[in-house]
This record gives sequence, structure tokens and C-alpha cells, in this order.
Amino acid sequence: MRKFLAATLSTLLVAGSFPIPSFAADPPTKTPIKHVVVIFGENISFDHYFATYPTAQNNAGETPFTYTHIVNRTINNKANNLVTPLDPTNHFQPITGLDLLHNNPNGPTGSGAAFNGANAANPFRLSPSQAATADMGHNYKPEQAASDNGAMDHFPGSTGTAGPPPSVESPSGAEATKGLVMGYFDGNSATAMWNYANYFALNDNSFTTTFGPSTPGAINLISGQTNGFAAFTNVVSGGVLLHGTHEAADGQGGYTLIGDGDPLGDVCSNTSIDNVQMAGKNIGDLLNAKGITWGWFEGGFDLTVTNPNSTTGCARSSVNRIPGYGGVATADYIPHHEPFQYYASTANPTHARPSSVAAIGSSFETDGITPDPANHQYDSNDFFHALSNGNLPSVSFLKAPGYEDGHPGYSDPLDEQTFIVHVINALVSTPFWESTAVFLAYDDSDGWYDHQMSPIVNPSHNASVDVLNGPGTCIVGLQQWWDDRITDRVHPMLGALGKPVQGRCGYGTRVPLLLVSPWAKADYVDHTLTDQTSILRFIEDNFLNSQRIQPGGSFDTVAKSLDSMFYWDTPAGYLKSHKLTLNPSTGEIVK
Repeated sequence: MRKFLAATLSTLLVAGSFPIPSFAADPPTKTPIKHVVVIFGENISFDHYFATYPTAQNNAGETPFTYTHIVNRTINNKANNLVTPLDPTNHFQPITGLDLLHNNPNGPTGSGAAFNGANAANPFRLSPSQAATADMGHNYKPEQAASDNGAMDHFPGSTGTAGPPPSVESPSGAEATKGLVMGYFDGNSATAMWNYANYFALNDNSFTTTFGPSTPGAINLISGQTNGFAAFTNVVSGGVLLHGTHEAADGQGGYTLIGDGDPLGDVCSNTSIDNVQMAGKNIGDLLNAKGITWGWFEGGFDLTVTNPNSTTGCARSSVNRIPGYGGVATADYIPHHEPFQYYASTANPTHARPSSVAAIGSSFETDGITPDPANHQYDSNDFFHALSNGNLPSVSFLKAPGYEDGHPGYSDPLDEQTFIVHVINALVSTPFWESTAVFLAYDDSDGWYDHQMSPIVNPSHNASVDVLNGPGTCIVGLQQWWDDRITDRVHPMLGALGKPVQGRCGYGTRVPLLLVSPWAKADYVDHTLTDQTSILRFIEDNFLNSQRIQPGGSFDTVAKSLDSMFYWDTPAGYLKSHKLTLNPSTGEIVK
């Protein structure tokens, strides 16, 4: 690999396009991966993007997608989706006699017809011209209710939101009802994601760690533990929770975060709502203890920038490029999407700037002594600045500015893929690429329909918010194993203070997970059961000798490995396709 890097570097130096990076500082790793990049998107269920993968309609005037058989070997390339439903309890064998597209449980003749009423709908395709959609309901309790004890038939009535947007194009007109929740995109809209799935590895059995929206997903990604507050404001008054969709009583006199309270102390937080500081540790604390470079890079974090529309500071905003949202600008920086701001040890509450580009990723300025003011929290622009100067931290978490993060209601798959492609194209052009793994993951499903019931690995019995298996009950889903996970449906895992707590029922909803890397299996659909903390586990296994955040309490303790998405036995670069470059605007392959 070093020879390849040297040759690549020599070529780049001749072209004068890339400075010499220092590989001597790379920490020892368990695998050939020296750099992990996590692009953490917003609010997409697996079926919402991959319902018909790998077959797209390819209508005239739309960006075409053509599935390609990459290698001549026996591989997994059937995804568990609406066209080819598979049975995760029986080695992912095909399920026959099930027509999820035309006779869906959420449809007019399905088992949920009475509950969904006039909003009952079968799944339908959203075209590229319908990229902008309304935001679905995706709180902890409604997501459980939509699953309806495994029947998966209460989505329109539980999490659906009626459009517009988008405009009505389907024969059923479901876009104008809560049946919009049944809409899905294919490779003519989510083109880049389908190309990455085709040429690299896609996991079709990955779930949010717990039910609920953005903040629990983001905090689970970095700590696997959403229980326990070190401090808070506007959470409770007179013993009553002020935001019943954001926090839940944990049964031990404390609280579990189940929704989108803002980080306490962030200058951009809305102080009129609940603000929270989490107790416990996160992956940043563990990496700091080993002197390993890392950073969270989020759009809009740099408050010194003025956008073309003259917005600056916490009010920096951008207009979505795709028609459908009325040209309304959305905030670039969204505080409750920044998980490290919830921990005093890793927060940068004033959004202080790094001392230099060379210091990005480090705990210290370039003198090796003075603490760097950014404390590992940066703007997404800082990632590109550091990369172009030969500086790529060992672990990088990327969050697009709001209009490009994929969140329905203000972003969309076309803008989302532009950001993702820019990041991966930039990495492919550097010597770092041959030792890099990029994970494309999501914080929650937005409540969009997904047909696959989750297994429950951690129960919860909160009478106010748990409803998966009945009132106050979230204990069992479609279990995929019985050997090493949930053995006690009464006592959940330990909270941050070491006692079993409520409000962490999971796994939650199914979301996409892709691996883009020279070491990824090509044209491969991985069926390994994973969750958001499987990424956390990979970082821990690779850089930290399998250290865990909180044994017995954090979900990374029980998360499954992502190793099956990699092909360790073949040298990096074994496929030309593993250096894929896409068009940022269309997601098409650049020949």
C-alpha cells in the first residue's frame, strides 16, 4: 500500500495539486484503514431510497441509472426491499407471495386500512421533479406506533404528513394525503447513492440504535448512550416534563433524551426550549486519551463567514436549489444535529476557530502544548481546507449544511448527493484514499415507510412513550437471533449512572448504510445486523483496541461488526471501480 501511495503522491506532486501528507503520524490500526470518514445524513428509511434497488424506471428526461455486474464471482446482490422482500429470520431467503408494492398492509385493502382511513396508500415512486417533500413525523412514540407490533401497517396514520410539496403525480394522488409517507425514490433521483451501492457495499439490515429523531441518533453514533443529564434548562417544571417528545423519565429519577432538545451552552441554541448537557463519555474522549486526531465538521459552524445572501453568524442560511420549498432559506447550522456539543469535554460552545489548518483534528496547536480553541469542532468547509493542505484526521464526522443534509422539509436527495459526491471526489483525488473508509449513514428514518420490522435488543417500559407492543411496552420485534443479545425483556441496559433505565427501546427503524472504500466489497449487499453504534464499534476496534464507551450500558457493547462489508484479503485498488468519481450535480459516473 505504501508503494501505491508513494506512486500516487509522486504523480500529484508533478501536477502540483496536493501537498505531502505525513503518514508517520498515523496511529497503529487493526486494519489497513487509517482514516474513517462518516457522512451522517438526515431522515431516510432504507425503503425510501432503495425500495426497488437495483432497478430504476429510467423515464425520459430523468438521470438514468444502469446496474452493473462489477465482478465475476458469487456475491450477495439481492437487497431486502419492496421488490425482493427477504426473511431475516431464515438466512435472508426470498419471501414468496408478498406484493408490497400493490397490496401493502398500509394500502386501501391492507390490514391497516381502517386505522389509516382516507390516508391509506400503497407505496409509490417519487420522481426527480418531486425531490422536495414534506417532513414526516419521526418522534420516538409515533415511530413505534407505525410498526404496530410488527404488522408495519400504521405508517400513514402514525407518521404521515400530507403534501405539498411535492406536487401530485402518482395516479393515487397520495402525495396530497398522509399517504405521502409511502413514497420512495429510485436511482433516477438517489443516483449517487445507487452508484455507490452498486460499486461498493450496501447494508440492508441496519437500524437506528433507538426509535426517535435526529438528536438521539447523533448521540448514539458517538456514545451509544442517550440517558443521563449533567445539566439542563427548561426540561421539567413542577415535576412535569415540558417537552414530552424530547425527554422521558428513566425510572431512576433522571431522564433519557428521546428527542431534539438543543445543546446547553451552544451560542446558537434556542434557549427558550429545552437545553441539555449529557453525562458520560463519547468517542471523542476516548480518541483524545490516545492522542488520535479527529473532528466533527458541520455546515454553518464557522460563525465568521458571510454567505452570498448576506447572512452570517448563527443565522447563516442557504436556499435549497431544488424547486418545491418556495425558495425559503434554511439554517446552515442546526444545533441539535451536533452531538459533541452536548458534552462539556468535547463542546466548542462559542464556535471558536482552529488556530491553524495544520491543527485541525488535533487537541493542540502546532506547538503541541497549547490547547486548540476549536476543541475538534469545525465547519464542513474546514474539512476541505485541511484535506487540500494534506491534513486528514484519523476520524472525521461530516454533517452537511442544512440545505444539503437530505432532511425532508428543507433538503432533498438531489442536494444531499451533491455534498456527498463533493466529499468522496475530494478524497479519491488524494493519497489518503487507499487507506480510507467512508461510511454513509443516517440519523433517523423521518418516519418514512419501511417494511422491515426491527429486532429489539434493549427493552423499555415507559408508560408515556413506549407503544411498540402495546401501551407502555417495547420489548420484542422480529428477532434475528437468540444467542447473545436480549435475554431479559424486563431489565434494560444500564444508564449513564449505572442503573437500568427506560426510554432507550431499540433497535429503531431501518436506515441505509453504505461503505465506500478501496477495501469495500464491490456490488455487495451485506445482511449483517448492524446499528448506528456499529460505526462507533468499528472506530473503537480499529483505533482503540476494542475499548467501549460504557460496558453494560452503551449500545456499542452489543453492536455487531462491520467487517463483513470489507474485503481484507485483496490488496487495495483491486478494482478500478474502487476509485469512482461521480458528477456532483447528477450523481452519474464520470467516465
